Amino acid sequence: MEKILIIGCRNTMDDVCIGCSRCMVAFNRREGYFNRYKDMDAEIIGILNCGGCPGTSIVQRLVQVKLWNMPLKEQPTKIHVGPCLVDHCPYYDDLVTKIHAKAGIEVIEGAHPYMPPTVFA
Repeated sequence: MEKILIIGCRNTMDDVCIGCSRCMVAFNRREGYFNRYKDMDAEIIGILNCGGCPGTSIVQRLVQVKLWNMPLKEQPTKIHVGPCLVDHCPYYDDLVTKIHAKAGIEVIEGAHPYMPPTVFA
């Protein structure tokens, strides 16, 4: 079974995204970057924020996920980076480089497909 950890932008998660519902809905519907799990058992085991700008604490936050989940015998097998980071983070390149370098598991740069093409149209 795939165990998914989603990483998003702290500012977006705290102020804009309501419970990261778009990532959750996309996962449940297996849409967007989650369509790879359409015919398999998969579950989300966590949603983690980047730690805030400029993303210097992401490695420590990943270590915390590992430590907190050890007693539960639950570890992520895949990491998805949310569009709040992929499409909008000015520190994205450094942030995702650190995630790829330290995660030790596949990192998918994308999550839900629900970005509106325009705001007021």
